Amino acid sequence: MTSSHDPAAGRADTEADTEADTEADTEAGTGSSAGSSAELADALLGAARGLRRQFHAALEPAGLSPHHARALRVIAHAGHAGHAGDHGPADSSAEGVRISELAAALRIAPRSATEVVDGLVDRGLAQRRADPADRRAVVVVLTEGGREAVAHAERARARAASELFGTLTDDERASLTALLRRLTP
Repeated sequence: MTSSHDPAAGRADTEADTEADTEADTEAGTGSSAGSSAELADALLGAARGLRRQFHAALEPAGLSPHHARALRVIAHAGHAGHAGDHGPADSSAEGVRISELAAALRIAPRSATEVVDGLVDRGLAQRRADPADRRAVVVVLTEGGREAVAHAERARARAASELFGTLTDDERASLTALLRRLTP
């Protein structure tokens, strides 16, 4: 199913707008030169953009987009939220996620989640099944190809993070992690 709305394209437009706003603020004297908080925000946004670009480039050979990779990851981890330390893919033959749950996890509208799932199903990475707990409902589960795509995406994510944070020492990475976790609600 082809959609006229591509969530990834919307994010790219937003990133371009953010970069343009940052450049305009800097030129106007309200951006990074205005103070340490603004400089920190610019640096954090720049690092996040760099990480997204590296992640996107690492996913391209597999034909995956970042939004598909995130959706695959949510589906793979369905039913594992309460299992600390378990980061492997779920046994998708017994697990699955409802589209409404996927939408909530991805922070997108259910209609957009349906489009994402349609794309995964069309590529043979996921399939819809009747929910064993409520046969009127549908869950999305990974196929073998989907599990392979999750493994590729996890490696790509780790590689992108390693490239970005590789210039930091172990202590610097630990400090940055601790600081960012303090900021995360």
